[in-house]
Amino acid sequence: METTFTGNQSIITEFVLLGFSELPDQHFLFFSFSTIVYLSTILGNMLIIVAVISSPGLHTPMYFFLANLSFLEILYTSTVVPKMLAGFLRKETISLAGCLLQFFIFGSLATTECFLLAIMAYDRYLAICHPLHYSLLMGSERCVGLVVTAWLSGFAVDGLIVILMAQLTFCDSNHINHFYCDFMPVVRLACSDSHVVQATTFILSVICLTIPFGLILTSYARIFVAVVKVPIGARRSKAFSTCSSHLAVVSTFYGTLMVMYIAPSAVHSTLLSKICALLYTVVTPIFNPVIYALRNKEVHQVLKKLLCNKQYSNSF
Repeated sequence: METTFTGNQSIITEFVLLGFSELPDQHFLFFSFSTIVYLSTILGNMLIIVAVISSPGLHTPMYFFLANLSFLEILYTSTVVPKMLAGFLRKETISLAGCLLQFFIFGSLATTECFLLAIMAYDRYLAICHPLHYSLLMGSERCVGLVVTAWLSGFAVDGLIVILMAQLTFCDSNHINHFYCDFMPVVRLACSDSHVVQATTFILSVICLTIPFGLILTSYARIFVAVVKVPIGARRSKAFSTCSSHLAVVSTFYGTLMVMYIAPSAVHSTLLSKICALLYTVVTPIFNPVIYALRNKEVHQVLKKLLCNKQYSNSF
């Protein structure tokens, strides 16, 4: 354990990530499962990005946002999973600076995803409820502006939290009972007053989760009303298919985050808290390529064409 000394008090500068230490016999199972899902997540999201960039037919706002979401998911899961996988094989340590940096990047990406999912819901609302004005309301400059705003907002919000966390002093235990530097497991180890950072984080979490989530619910409520009025047919079926795909991603992502950051008292055991965290760090990111690539005919056709062309070129 690395420490520095101030007077008679030792200041911790390095932490030990305990991971799933409660289940030592299951480490190989967790390692195998997480590795397969992680590699699938990276590959699947990269394929979506390649498909959107390479196909002019996918150069629309919806797929522009989808490519951004795929890029975000790659960064999001790569911030946590490699360190977690290493922890299944050996005792994993992380410096205080590295811990704060990991939380900053991960938290910023999670906040950005909240905003980006809300933007995607708003985009579907405009496309279905205001089709005649859609191209004007969601032009290329508007799309880029919305995405840049989402990214900058995510990093600004969590940057403030990390600045407050950096003011805390850690001088007792250096064992983080988690597989990455999440907010509460780290703050619980502080020996200085953490009320300000906890209150600030709660308020920002409520704002960054409930407002985008409310926008999503409002958008889909209006979409549902509009789609129900459409005669049964291909257009109605396509609208429901696209929206249900997005809602599946949203419900899993927002559900676990709300439990963890707005109502943490709802999780009564540390192990359950880690499993919830495993859902939104490992499982949720793979939903994006699975749901959008397998259920979206346009993406599916482009990927099939790209793979067939690659196999054809390799045969010569």
